[in-house]
Amino acid sequence: MPQDRANKEIPGDSFRSKDPYGELSREILRLANRGVLRAEFLKEVSRMIMEVTCCDTVEIRTRERGRHFCSEATRGTPIIFNFDVTTTNGRLSSRIFPEMSAAVSDWESLLHDILFRNYDRSSNLFGARGLFKVGDETTPIRYRQLEPNREVERVLTFRGAIRSFAVVPFTADVESGCLLILKCGQRNAFSDETIEGLEGVAQNLGVALVHRHAQIALRERVKELTCLYGLAKIVGMPEISQEELLQGAVQLLPPAMLYPETATARMLLDGREFVAAGYGPGKASLSAEIKVAGISRGLVEVIYKEEKPELDEGPFLNEERNLIDTVAGELAIIIERRQSQMERNLLQEQLRHADRLATIGQLAAGVAHELNEPLGGILGFAQLALKNPELPASVSNDIKKIINASLHAREIIKKLMVFARQLPPQKMKVNLNQVAEEGLYFLEARCSKSGIEIIRQYAVGLPEIVADPSQLHQVLINLVVNAVQAMPQGGALTIRTERRDGHVALVVEDTGIGMSADVLRKIFVPFFTTKDLHEGTGLGLSVVHGIVSSHGGTIKVESRPGAGSRFEVELPVGEISAIKESEEDG
Repeated sequence: MPQDRANKEIPGDSFRSKDPYGELSREILRLANRGVLRAEFLKEVSRMIMEVTCCDTVEIRTRERGRHFCSEATRGTPIIFNFDVTTTNGRLSSRIFPEMSAAVSDWESLLHDILFRNYDRSSNLFGARGLFKVGDETTPIRYRQLEPNREVERVLTFRGAIRSFAVVPFTADVESGCLLILKCGQRNAFSDETIEGLEGVAQNLGVALVHRHAQIALRERVKELTCLYGLAKIVGMPEISQEELLQGAVQLLPPAMLYPETATARMLLDGREFVAAGYGPGKASLSAEIKVAGISRGLVEVIYKEEKPELDEGPFLNEERNLIDTVAGELAIIIERRQSQMERNLLQEQLRHADRLATIGQLAAGVAHELNEPLGGILGFAQLALKNPELPASVSNDIKKIINASLHAREIIKKLMVFARQLPPQKMKVNLNQVAEEGLYFLEARCSKSGIEIIRQYAVGLPEIVADPSQLHQVLINLVVNAVQAMPQGGALTIRTERRDGHVALVVEDTGIGMSADVLRKIFVPFFTTKDLHEGTGLGLSVVHGIVSSHGGTIKVESRPGAGSRFEVELPVGEISAIKESEEDG
């Protein structure tokens, strides 16, 4: 009878102690403590078992979390190793652990009976723990199979190079039945000592499988927490931009994956892409949406560039799914907070701007009143002096210049009064299309001379509003003059009217040089101008703002350097009309 390799001195073997199976169990537990991946673990365990025994093939079948795993290692140089995974969908059977009702071979039927103890335990083929061994497979195997309410004698015949085999059932946790299968081409290859040793090894293998899984789960949890801690550190950096935050976050994901050496990642937000090192097409991907206020704004995606074994979700673990979902959720919260902060900052700036305008308006009203009296005296005495027939021509010309300068100063004061709302508008029912056309009548020649094409887009059936037509003319003229000055090389000027819900709108859009964000914040501040000293006073848009505000309307501006500007004046229809009519009725 051939002897086990454990009973012989074999040069180069790792297990030469008096207790080779005990040493084998300890080596399996040490291997599990390293937390190696399942396929690598089962391959190494199979190699060690083949060193201790004379078996030619080691097969290990396990079940865990709804999946069946089967490894098969065959002696060779190098060892031939196959690893297979199937998902059970909650059933106890699969092609690794088949149902008896399925059309399976005698071999698979036998494994099923061993796994589920579906046999007469008094048979000498089965050990106390369910272990099964055959010393000569050429002889038909006979045993009683236990079926509901009856016993059936089964006769199994096998063919092939295998002469003897042993099947050792064991457990890895409360719900998993596992099998250790050893096959050998020699007859009677497994002695009683071998069987006893294999039973102990199998039970320790079950413990090792649980420990290995715990080690991997712990390692992946550490990776997950490291990734989230890194994200928290990036978020906590002062003055970090959103782009820098996303680029830093995407670099944290690949090291947190089960296979970091082949992992890469990317993030998409509002059409912008941020990628980790080595990003490119891959074999499998895992992604999660970035949803801000319930709206999808982008995604977080991890990619494996090489094929990997099937796990919980493709080659990815459930822990990796949880991590990527958590990262996407954290990013959504961060983006939402940043947007809220930006909106608060903008609102505070608008409030400060409105406060400045109110303060300047009060100051302007006081200055205007103070200047009106001396200016009236200058203008009156200059006009009186001009009536003297004995004035030399040169003096008369100088007095005319004084009069013109005084009239110009009075016009500025009037604008200041309008800005400060000290001059009440003379309101009447007007049609915004008519106001726009009348204003363009005086500006069309200037636009044509400057190489500017005027595009009219008037809404049909525009309702009338109650407003001061002369002030609306001033709004249009000021906006058009600004647009003309912004297009020194010519361009297109679009004048559009629109009907909106309870409002009408006047839109003035140019294709000029545009404005920076810094200029946009200051355009309604009185006396602020980007023009040369002789080209403007800086009151044009301030007056527009004052007129629009006095009519209960709003004005919005959109502009970018080199992309033109768009001014949108919106005036209410019903509200002011109702006020005007009630005043007339009273």
